[in-house]
Amino acid sequence: MTDFSQSRAAFDLPEGVIYLDGNSLGPLPRSAAERVSRMMTQEWGRLLIRGWNEAGWYVQPRRVGDRIAPLIGAEPGSVVMGDTLSIKVFQALSAAAQMRPERRVILSDSGNFPSDLYVAQELVAALERGVDGSADRGLELRIVAPEEVEAAIDDSIAVTLLTEVDYRTGRLHDMAALTANAHAAGALTIWDLAHSAGALPVHLAEAGADFAVGCTYKYLNGGPGAPAFIYVAPRHAETARPALAGWMGHAAPFAFDPHWAPASGIERMRVGTPPVLALTALEAALDIWEGVSMDALRQESIRLSEAFIAAVGARLPGLPLASPRDPERRGSQVSFRHPDAYAIVQALIAQGVIGDFRAPDIMRFGFTPLYLTLAETERAADLLAEVVLTEAWNQPEYRIRAQVT
Repeated sequence: MTDFSQSRAAFDLPEGVIYLDGNSLGPLPRSAAERVSRMMTQEWGRLLIRGWNEAGWYVQPRRVGDRIAPLIGAEPGSVVMGDTLSIKVFQALSAAAQMRPERRVILSDSGNFPSDLYVAQELVAALERGVDGSADRGLELRIVAPEEVEAAIDDSIAVTLLTEVDYRTGRLHDMAALTANAHAAGALTIWDLAHSAGALPVHLAEAGADFAVGCTYKYLNGGPGAPAFIYVAPRHAETARPALAGWMGHAAPFAFDPHWAPASGIERMRVGTPPVLALTALEAALDIWEGVSMDALRQESIRLSEAFIAAVGARLPGLPLASPRDPERRGSQVSFRHPDAYAIVQALIAQGVIGDFRAPDIMRFGFTPLYLTLAETERAADLLAEVVLTEAWNQPEYRIRAQVT
């Protein structure tokens, strides 16, 4: 059985803080600072440029990708690290669209993270303009409500672009069912796992997913700006061609050929120089996952989130739950609605309970068993109720919007 008290001890959490925002930024693994310091002094400092070969920096994106693969149910050798999540979305989307040249529609939903939609919108616009400003291949981005995705999949769809867990409400798409529906209609699938990887069991290979992307600074605890990953199903690995191609994705990068030739398999999804410092911190974070059962993690996450919902509901029966009530239909977060959600979250943070706000009226709380206890969960619910019932949030300082909410 997974020992969550042992994993909790692996994090450097501030005293007196109940952290319910690991769905936005995971806390610091205790080993990360020492690991990065050692890399800087013993590898960068002593080896200098030799570190690319002697310290394994060049192969680090694949090495780390192979460690993430089991956490998302991916085949060995099908995941590589690098760049930001938006770049990986662009790569996956451009590759998938090229693989269905006879179709015009990218299907997404209104619960998708805006950045994914922005990438799709601008890819569509760029193809409409064409390289020389003339009309090129026309694509359409079709956005439907999350519950309408299944019915919207037809033979006009080239690719579905879906985030498995809704960033606001925690609503969970049925990956296996929607992937099967897309394939039956001749479409490809891209799954954004930003709120799934490290939060719940993911079964990319079993579901038959075509592409997947995700970030590592949330539930995987890789640190601010930690690099994203991309998955390409092995059956597509030798044919997928990303529109954003880079030096590190070339078949022979140090031949310095002026014409791009794709590397074999997942390596072609590399773009620029890998962020070695960030990947080193992520490797330290991934050590914590050794021996963790994703099924046990999921059950504990449900136990914590159910306890939170029950406690908040008992104290604040009129507070609307924005998340699905059925725990099997949501990820590892719980959201409530309130017209003064931002101020309430700020007042709650002042009490030592850190959640976050998502416009226009969402209070969002993440449940991460690696370091969160049932006692903390129940205490957080009590403090939330206290802040709301006493209107402690109704202070000018809690209404001032920070740049990051």
